[in-house]
Amino acid sequence: MDQLNIQGLTLTSLKKIIHPEGDILHGIKKSDQGFLGFGEAYFSKIKFGKIKGWNRHSKMTLNFIVPYGEVLFVIYDDRENSKTRGSFYEIILSPDNYQRLTISPLLYVAFKGMKPGLNLILNIADMEHDPKEIEKIDITRFNYDWNNK
Repeated sequence: MDQLNIQGLTLTSLKKIIHPEGDILHGIKKSDQGFLGFGEAYFSKIKFGKIKGWNRHSKMTLNFIVPYGEVLFVIYDDRENSKTRGSFYEIILSPDNYQRLTISPLLYVAFKGMKPGLNLILNIADMEHDPKEIEKIDITRFNYDWNNK
């Protein structure tokens, strides 16, 4: 697992077992760094060229995996006392770049579908969804150029 340019953001390479009848794609184990407990797991679809976000959770840790398609994730650090405040981090996850992106609370995240057809995200969160702990803001709020992606 590598520490990235934003504090509280980690990336973990995941194991793929190639099998003639269908591959096995690992996700997360309770012994993995980044696993803080289980709250819920859900899938999110993102259409090609569409953008979802910005979202910021006050308590929830996200664990994003892309088992199908290709998704650009952009994380922005707006935390007042953070050493990495004002930093963006971007990464494209896909079966070809099969990793788990762990996002700590208080970081903004948005994502874009990068491939025609199905783009599928699995989130394994450490708590159940609580609409009171998520902040949603307009995609134009931060100075990030989505058009060249």
